[in-house]
Amino acid sequence: QVQLVESGGGLVQAGGSLGLSCAASGRTFSTLALGWFRQAPGKEREFVAGISRSGLTTEYADTVKGRFTISRDNPKNTVYLQMNSMKPEDTAVYYCATTLRTYSKNCMAYDFWGQGTQVTVSS
Repeated sequence: QVQLVESGGGLVQAGGSLGLSCAASGRTFSTLALGWFRQAPGKEREFVAGISRSGLTTEYADTVKGRFTISRDNPKNTVYLQMNSMKPEDTAVYYCATTLRTYSKNCMAYDFWGQGTQVTVSS
């Protein structure tokens, strides 16, 4: 069992920046691939970014590429999502998730999820 706790959500103006953190416990962190997903009201949950166990490989949704950065600190058991140049369409509940397999854009590939943190971008 893996527990994930997100933090750092809030309200930001368009063009601004916000950083999210997700702390993991329950398993050796370096064995976990991680992803960030988001879900806006009335929409399906969508992939935002993923990172490999080592942190050497990352992948982003086209909608956030160049604006968002995923990173991880294995000694701190934490994964981060730095969001810059934010847009109103980034408004959603953001979730971190983990899998014992390779990270994926498919949310069904993930075994454990955090509770989510609200991010609101005002225009």
